[in-house]
Amino acid sequence: MTSITPNTSPPSPPLANQPGPIAWMRKNLFSDWFNSLLTVVVVLVLGYTVVGLLTWGFTVAQWQVIPNNLGLFMSGLYPRDLYWRVWTLLGFVCALGGLSWGVLGRNVSTLFSRSVLIGIGVLCAFIVLFPLTRPASLKLLPLLALVVGMAWVGRAIAKKLPNLGVWLSAIWLISLFPLYPLIFNPIPYISLVPGSILGGVGYLFFGAGRPASPVNDWGGLLLTLLVAVSGILLCFPLGLLLALGRRSQLPAVKWLSTAYIELVRGVPLIAILFMGQVMIPLFLPDGMRPERIARAVIGLTLFSAAYLAENVRAGLQAIPRGQSEAAASLGVNMPLTMFFIVLPQALKIAIPAIVGQFISLFQDTTLLSIVGLAELLGISRSILANPTYLGRYAEVYLFIGAIYWFFCYAMSLASRKIEQKLNTTH
Repeated sequence: MTSITPNTSPPSPPLANQPGPIAWMRKNLFSDWFNSLLTVVVVLVLGYTVVGLLTWGFTVAQWQVIPNNLGLFMSGLYPRDLYWRVWTLLGFVCALGGLSWGVLGRNVSTLFSRSVLIGIGVLCAFIVLFPLTRPASLKLLPLLALVVGMAWVGRAIAKKLPNLGVWLSAIWLISLFPLYPLIFNPIPYISLVPGSILGGVGYLFFGAGRPASPVNDWGGLLLTLLVAVSGILLCFPLGLLLALGRRSQLPAVKWLSTAYIELVRGVPLIAILFMGQVMIPLFLPDGMRPERIARAVIGLTLFSAAYLAENVRAGLQAIPRGQSEAAASLGVNMPLTMFFIVLPQALKIAIPAIVGQFISLFQDTTLLSIVGLAELLGISRSILANPTYLGRYAEVYLFIGAIYWFFCYAMSLASRKIEQKLNTTH
């Protein structure tokens, strides 16, 4: 006689624990009467807001103010006959960005996954169909193709040279030198000539050799990105040195670093910008006075470095003292211990705070309009002063708000990717 084995399979889980959108909504949005009521109220408020915004955007808003002034939004009063320099600069940046993408993604199974290809297709359709990009679509599409092509090339090179990723930061830094005179140099840009580089640097900081496009006429997104990127590149090493100086065992270095950090953190940024624009020329002769943009970059750098120093110091304090003691027991001196053991871990811990400071610096560039520099917000105010576009505040500010959000979110997304790569998130 054969025995019948009873069914020992576990019973199916209740509906709330089963995967799926309905089960998730029942568990998280409609778990009880209060949560259900709150969900309904929030959905109604958001729906009313979205419907009202779409209705205003398609029926009331007058978006012609954006395409009619797109050149001013992007580059301010930069002469149109020199736009080729800006496009060339953007091409260099796209090429380096694609190369970095390929090098960093050399270990993934496929560089162009389905989601990446869908994103590229959507971006191509946006460039071709969106009215604001149609005048420049014939230039934007090749730039997008350049990014994709350089990503493929970078991945192929990185497989043969695995250590290339270590030199990415140096490649970006070195590339600034041939790109710098592309904007500042008054003569046609032909090749990397040391004299042209010195000429560009000399004009920006000392006003020597007036180029075809005066730097003070720059504006819009070009000026915003220039000041923000310059401030980020300069404030990071300065803030790092200040953080190390505040933890130094030398009393003079420690006191000077502490005094600088506390003094700058106690002064508003707008005061530092005004001091840079007004007071710096008083202490220098006519031939040695930095241009107004250089003064703004210096002010933003000095201000952000003090806050960045505290972020780095917090990361240094999070490292257990036992690591330094273990290195000392192995005969490693203090500078090597700091730069090769403690500091890399501290910077990894401080990534969110450091990127947050970079985002704050990018947003602080809006204060340049108060000191007479027509960055993105300042050029927007100039456009709104035109009698033809009086009252178009919502359209203009929504447009520049979307631009600021794009760059800030890009930095935040890059920060999260770096944290995941370094395993700092749990």
